[in-house]
Amino acid sequence: MIRKFAIAALVTSLAVAACSGGGGSGDKIKIGGGFALTGDESSLDLPAANGAKLAVKEINAAGGVLGKQIDFIVHDSQYKMDVTAQTAKQFVEQDKVQAMIGYTDTDSVLASGPTFQSAGIPFITVGATSPKIPAQVGDVMYLACFGDNVQAAAGAEYSLKNFGKNAYLLWDKGVEYTTLLGAYFKARFTEAGGTIVLEDSYDDKATDFSAQIAKMKALSPAPDFYYIAAMPYNVGPLVKQMRDAGISGPVVGGDGYDTPDLVSVAGTASDNVYFSTHALMDATGGTDKIKTFMAAYSKEYGHDPENAFAALGYDTVYLLVDAIKRAGSMDPAALKTAIGSTKDFPGITGAITFANGSHVPQKGVTLVAVTGGKFTLGAEVVPEAVPAP
Repeated sequence: MIRKFAIAALVTSLAVAACSGGGGSGDKIKIGGGFALTGDESSLDLPAANGAKLAVKEINAAGGVLGKQIDFIVHDSQYKMDVTAQTAKQFVEQDKVQAMIGYTDTDSVLASGPTFQSAGIPFITVGATSPKIPAQVGDVMYLACFGDNVQAAAGAEYSLKNFGKNAYLLWDKGVEYTTLLGAYFKARFTEAGGTIVLEDSYDDKATDFSAQIAKMKALSPAPDFYYIAAMPYNVGPLVKQMRDAGISGPVVGGDGYDTPDLVSVAGTASDNVYFSTHALMDATGGTDKIKTFMAAYSKEYGHDPENAFAALGYDTVYLLVDAIKRAGSMDPAALKTAIGSTKDFPGITGAITFANGSHVPQKGVTLVAVTGGKFTLGAEVVPEAVPAP
């Protein structure tokens, strides 16, 4: 992937000391949090960071871990890959973090991961969903979320059952996440008996989708649904332009849709949109864990969680702390082993187990249906078959 980087004379950073009282660094456990607090990915990363900070606050208030408070250090990557790489070095060389969490996109993990791998620092990504990441980065790398092959398979099976056998496929060709998601969807959908009537792509920074929409409208008969692998910053404009052009069929996609921006940008055009994600933030119909989390998040920040990535950030901290307790120390090798042996960790976004040496957890998928401008539960799906990473 090719990106144009802005020259950053100064890396914007935010250090959050999520504990009270003094004490030297030896009295604290240093955990790094890499997030795009600003920039195009902030609609996912900022809620994830807030969820993580809430978890740290709760843990410290309860006495910390291994008798120490957590010093949670957050730097803003700005969703710029050069800044992401620079802040990774800052976490290691200046902050001396002992463990790392963060990011909701695969490109940011690939830009930062090699630095943590070289330093031997265990790293759990909050929401980067490429199942290839552990092989690409190394043995310190774990996911707190399902892989794109799992959510794409869930979307394919759900769509085949509910919408039909003929699909149009469109993806953002400039991002690892969307490229993989589209490919995994195609693999599972066609394997299950579906047909892709047309494939197309667009540039990551595109704002005008008229060329792609013209091809959609030329299809006769119209496809049963449209599977679009999009990032959070372009799904709203794309869906709105489709609806404005008279295309009313179901639009299906992945967890990049899980942002309030979808409805705020597309408005009523967002109805009949379906997407896979990690949990539905619903204070009335959600699980007891989700309701408790939502109440705590709302008390802390003055509003409900924006999306499931807030819960993933929260889960990731507790997952890491659970491993720290079982490791009994911050020894990197012991901590890495403890993370890898996690079984049935009771996360808000689903139980987390790393099985058979995999660094990607076994988790189910939530399908959300947008109805009346609101996110509602479409289905809970465990795919029957999943494409290989």
